[in-house]
Amino acid sequence: MDIKKYIRTLPNYPKEGVMFRDITTLWQDATGLRTAIDQLVWPYTGVRIDKVAGIEARGFVLGGAIAHQLSVGFVPIRKKGKLPFDVIGEEYELEYGSDTVEIHTDAVNEGDNILIVDDLIATGGTAEAAIKLIRRAKGTVVGAAFVIDLPDIGGRARIESMGVNVQTLCEFEGD
Repeated sequence: MDIKKYIRTLPNYPKEGVMFRDITTLWQDATGLRTAIDQLVWPYTGVRIDKVAGIEARGFVLGGAIAHQLSVGFVPIRKKGKLPFDVIGEEYELEYGSDTVEIHTDAVNEGDNILIVDDLIATGGTAEAAIKLIRRAKGTVVGAAFVIDLPDIGGRARIESMGVNVQTLCEFEGD
């Protein structure tokens, strides 16, 4: 199945020159959603995974479904200030400024094997912060899975340079 045909491209969103890849159209199609989840789960069948960590916000939808399929727990990786309990955070750089992602202090146990999930990998900044956060919590990142890769931006190479295997379902050239 060609996952790309289910992904809508919106030119000049959220700013001029950006081609936004919208996976909500993939989610709206039952076959597309099921196929994407199955393809993201398949490489980890038989691998010890204790929890799936989904990056806010689209990673929550994918990560929750993947955690269900793998029969493991789910950890939300949220933007700063969104979690109600004690947190640890990791700051990362954006094009203009910085942001922080957080998890609850009790979300990851020492030695937990964690699969990180999000919809898209572009620069890899958020995924890198998520990996550092999981490692600070003494978890082991066993992989990072995304529906879309934007290879021209270099995020995949950035994450792989951290020793983390990256799995994607499709690529879009450019940004």
